[in-house]
Amino acid sequence: MKVVAFNGSPRTKGNTYEAIKMVAREIEKEGVDVEIIDVGSKQVSGCTACYKCVDNKDGTCIIKNDPVNEWIGKMKEADGIILGSPVYFGGVTGSMKCFLDRAFLVGFVNDGMLRHKVAATVVTLRRSGGMPTLNELNQFATNVEMILAPGNYWPLIYGEHPGEVQQDKEGRQILEMLGKNTAWLLKLIDNGKGTVNEPALPEKVWMNFIR
Repeated sequence: MKVVAFNGSPRTKGNTYEAIKMVAREIEKEGVDVEIIDVGSKQVSGCTACYKCVDNKDGTCIIKNDPVNEWIGKMKEADGIILGSPVYFGGVTGSMKCFLDRAFLVGFVNDGMLRHKVAATVVTLRRSGGMPTLNELNQFATNVEMILAPGNYWPLIYGEHPGEVQQDKEGRQILEMLGKNTAWLLKLIDNGKGTVNEPALPEKVWMNFIR
Protein backbone atom coordinates (compact mmCIF):
# COMPACT_ATOMS: atom_id res chain seq x y z
CA MET A 1 0.00 0.00 0.00
CA LYS A 2 1.04 3.59 -0.63
CA VAL A 3 0.21 7.00 0.82
CA VAL A 4 1.08 10.28 -0.86
CA ALA A 5 1.28 13.47 1.22
CA PHE A 6 1.07 17.01 -0.12
CA ASN A 7 2.86 19.76 1.79
CA GLY A 8 1.19 23.10 1.07
CA SER A 9 3.82 25.20 2.83
CA PRO A 10 6.33 27.31 0.87
CA ARG A 11 8.84 26.24 3.54
CA THR A 12 9.76 22.78 2.32
CA LYS A 13 11.20 21.71 5.68
CA GLY A 14 9.08 23.90 7.95
CA ASN A 15 6.42 23.10 10.53
CA THR A 16 3.95 21.63 8.03
CA TYR A 17 6.58 19.19 6.81
CA GLU A 18 7.34 18.25 10.43
CA ALA A 19 3.62 17.74 11.10
CA ILE A 20 3.20 15.52 8.04
CA LYS A 21 6.22 13.50 9.16
CA MET A 22 4.57 12.89 12.54
CA VAL A 23 1.64 11.31 10.73
CA ALA A 24 3.82 9.52 8.18
CA ARG A 25 6.06 7.86 10.76
CA GLU A 26 3.10 6.08 12.34
CA ILE A 27 1.83 4.95 8.95
CA GLU A 28 5.27 3.67 7.97
CA LYS A 29 5.49 1.66 11.19
CA GLU A 30 2.60 -0.39 9.78
CA GLY A 31 4.50 -1.19 6.60
CA VAL A 32 2.88 1.44 4.38
CA ASP A 33 5.09 3.65 2.21
CA VAL A 34 4.62 7.43 2.42
CA GLU A 35 5.87 9.91 -0.19
CA ILE A 36 5.86 13.63 0.65
CA ILE A 37 5.47 16.12 -2.21
CA ASP A 38 6.11 19.86 -1.88
CA VAL A 39 3.29 21.90 -3.36
CA GLY A 40 3.63 25.24 -1.59
CA SER A 41 7.12 25.91 -2.95
CA LYS A 42 6.01 25.38 -6.59
CA GLN A 43 4.43 27.72 -9.10
CA VAL A 44 0.95 26.27 -9.65
CA SER A 45 -1.67 27.69 -11.99
CA GLY A 46 -5.23 28.10 -10.77
CA CYS A 47 -8.31 26.47 -12.27
CA THR A 48 -9.63 28.45 -15.26
CA ALA A 49 -13.09 26.81 -15.25
CA CYS A 50 -12.62 25.65 -18.83
CA TYR A 51 -14.31 22.32 -17.99
CA LYS A 52 -12.08 20.40 -20.38
CA CYS A 53 -11.61 17.82 -17.61
CA VAL A 54 -15.40 17.36 -17.66
CA ASP A 55 -15.44 16.91 -21.43
CA ASN A 56 -12.34 14.71 -21.69
CA LYS A 57 -12.73 12.58 -18.56
CA ASP A 58 -9.18 11.29 -19.01
CA GLY A 59 -8.00 11.88 -15.45
CA THR A 60 -5.93 14.96 -16.29
CA CYS A 61 -6.15 18.74 -16.25
CA ILE A 62 -5.78 20.58 -19.55
CA ILE A 63 -3.12 22.89 -18.03
CA LYS A 64 0.26 21.29 -18.68
CA ASN A 65 2.79 23.92 -17.52
CA ASP A 66 3.14 22.73 -13.92
CA PRO A 67 3.37 19.43 -11.97
CA VAL A 68 -0.35 19.10 -11.14
CA ASN A 69 -1.02 16.24 -13.58
CA GLU A 70 1.95 14.34 -12.20
CA TRP A 71 0.54 14.79 -8.70
CA ILE A 72 -2.94 13.73 -9.84
CA GLY A 73 -1.36 10.53 -11.17
CA LYS A 74 0.19 9.86 -7.77
CA MET A 75 -3.17 10.47 -6.07
CA LYS A 76 -4.83 8.00 -8.44
CA GLU A 77 -2.24 5.32 -7.65
CA ALA A 78 -2.23 5.89 -3.87
CA ASP A 79 -4.40 4.14 -1.30
CA GLY A 80 -4.32 7.14 1.02
CA ILE A 81 -3.71 10.87 0.71
CA ILE A 82 -2.46 13.36 3.32
CA LEU A 83 -3.21 17.05 2.81
CA GLY A 84 -1.25 19.52 4.95
CA SER A 85 -1.20 23.30 4.97
CA PRO A 86 -0.25 26.18 7.23
CA VAL A 87 -2.84 28.89 7.85
CA TYR A 88 -2.62 31.83 5.45
CA PHE A 89 -5.22 34.50 6.21
CA GLY A 90 -7.62 31.92 7.62
CA GLY A 91 -7.23 29.39 4.80
CA VAL A 92 -4.85 27.16 2.88
CA THR A 93 -1.86 28.59 1.01
CA GLY A 94 -2.28 29.92 -2.54
CA SER A 95 -0.37 27.16 -4.33
CA MET A 96 -2.18 24.51 -2.31
CA LYS A 97 -5.58 25.97 -3.18
CA CYS A 98 -4.72 26.08 -6.88
CA PHE A 99 -3.57 22.45 -6.76
CA LEU A 100 -6.59 21.25 -4.78
CA ASP A 101 -9.11 23.03 -7.02
CA ARG A 102 -7.72 21.36 -10.13
CA ALA A 103 -6.87 17.94 -8.72
CA PHE A 104 -10.15 17.41 -6.93
CA LEU A 105 -12.22 18.68 -9.84
CA VAL A 106 -10.49 16.06 -12.00
CA GLY A 107 -11.17 13.50 -9.27
CA PHE A 108 -14.81 14.55 -9.02
CA VAL A 109 -15.63 14.37 -12.73
CA ASN A 110 -13.76 11.11 -13.30
CA ASP A 111 -16.22 8.90 -11.46
CA GLY A 112 -14.71 7.05 -8.53
CA MET A 113 -11.08 8.08 -9.15
CA LEU A 114 -10.55 9.10 -5.51
CA ARG A 115 -13.62 7.40 -4.06
CA HIS A 116 -13.06 5.47 -0.80
CA LYS A 117 -9.37 6.30 -0.56
CA VAL A 118 -8.32 7.26 2.96
CA ALA A 119 -7.72 10.97 3.60
CA ALA A 120 -5.84 12.59 6.47
CA THR A 121 -5.68 16.37 6.89
CA VAL A 122 -3.18 18.41 8.91
CA VAL A 123 -3.00 22.13 9.71
CA THR A 124 -0.15 24.09 11.26
CA LEU A 125 -0.66 27.55 12.69
CA ARG A 126 0.84 30.25 14.83
CA ARG A 127 -2.34 31.39 16.60
CA SER A 128 -5.75 31.23 14.87
CA GLY A 129 -7.56 30.28 11.66
CA GLY A 130 -6.96 26.56 12.17
CA MET A 131 -10.54 25.30 12.02
CA PRO A 132 -11.54 27.16 8.82
CA THR A 133 -8.37 25.85 7.15
CA LEU A 134 -9.03 22.30 8.39
CA ASN A 135 -12.63 22.45 7.18
CA GLU A 136 -11.41 23.65 3.78
CA LEU A 137 -9.11 20.64 3.42
CA ASN A 138 -11.79 18.25 4.69
CA GLN A 139 -14.35 19.55 2.21
CA PHE A 140 -12.12 18.61 -0.71
CA ALA A 141 -11.75 15.07 0.63
CA THR A 142 -15.37 14.40 1.53
CA ASN A 143 -16.70 15.88 -1.72
CA VAL A 144 -15.19 12.95 -3.64
CA GLU A 145 -16.26 10.34 -1.04
CA MET A 146 -12.87 9.86 0.52
CA ILE A 147 -12.85 8.32 4.00
CA LEU A 148 -11.58 10.83 6.54
CA ALA A 149 -9.24 9.48 9.22
CA PRO A 150 -9.53 10.99 12.73
CA GLY A 151 -7.00 11.87 15.37
CA ASN A 152 -8.06 12.06 19.01
CA TYR A 153 -8.84 15.78 18.55
CA TRP A 154 -8.80 18.16 15.63
CA PRO A 155 -5.49 17.72 13.76
CA LEU A 156 -4.06 21.18 14.43
CA ILE A 157 -0.53 21.75 15.69
CA TYR A 158 0.97 25.04 16.83
CA GLY A 159 4.29 26.74 16.08
CA GLU A 160 5.64 29.79 14.29
CA HIS A 161 9.30 29.21 13.52
CA PRO A 162 10.45 25.92 11.91
CA GLY A 163 10.64 23.14 14.48
CA GLU A 164 8.40 24.79 17.08
CA VAL A 165 5.59 22.29 16.45
CA GLN A 166 7.73 19.72 18.27
CA GLN A 167 6.96 21.63 21.48
CA ASP A 168 3.18 21.13 21.11
CA LYS A 169 2.89 17.86 23.02
CA GLU A 170 -0.85 17.50 22.60
CA GLY A 171 -0.62 18.34 18.90
CA ARG A 172 2.05 15.69 18.44
CA GLN A 173 -0.14 13.05 20.09
CA ILE A 174 -3.11 14.06 17.92
CA LEU A 175 -1.08 13.66 14.74
CA GLU A 176 0.44 10.38 15.87
CA MET A 177 -3.07 9.04 16.47
CA LEU A 178 -4.08 10.37 13.07
CA GLY A 179 -1.26 8.32 11.55
CA LYS A 180 -2.25 5.19 13.48
CA ASN A 181 -5.90 5.55 12.48
CA THR A 182 -4.96 6.19 8.85
CA ALA A 183 -2.93 2.96 8.73
CA TRP A 184 -5.76 1.08 10.46
CA LEU A 185 -8.34 2.31 7.94
CA LEU A 186 -6.07 1.45 5.04
CA LYS A 187 -5.75 -2.12 6.31
CA LEU A 188 -9.46 -2.46 7.02
CA ILE A 189 -10.32 -1.36 3.49
CA ASP A 190 -7.65 -3.60 1.96
CA ASN A 191 -8.80 -6.64 3.96
CA GLY A 192 -12.43 -5.98 3.08
CA LYS A 193 -11.89 -6.04 -0.67
CA GLY A 194 -13.79 -8.94 -2.24
CA THR A 195 -15.59 -9.55 1.06
CA VAL A 196 -17.58 -6.39 1.73
CA ASN A 197 -19.10 -4.81 -1.36
CA GLU A 198 -18.81 -1.06 -1.86
CA PRO A 199 -22.00 0.93 -2.38
CA ALA A 200 -22.74 1.25 -6.09
CA LEU A 201 -21.61 4.50 -7.69
CA PRO A 202 -24.81 6.29 -8.77
CA GLU A 203 -25.19 8.61 -11.71
CA LYS A 204 -24.66 12.11 -10.31
CA VAL A 205 -27.78 14.25 -9.98
CA TRP A 206 -27.18 17.92 -10.88
CA MET A 207 -29.56 20.64 -9.70
CA ASN A 208 -29.44 24.35 -10.55
CA PHE A 209 -31.71 26.56 -8.44
CA ILE A 210 -31.68 29.47 -10.90
CA ARG A 211 -34.79 29.29 -13.07
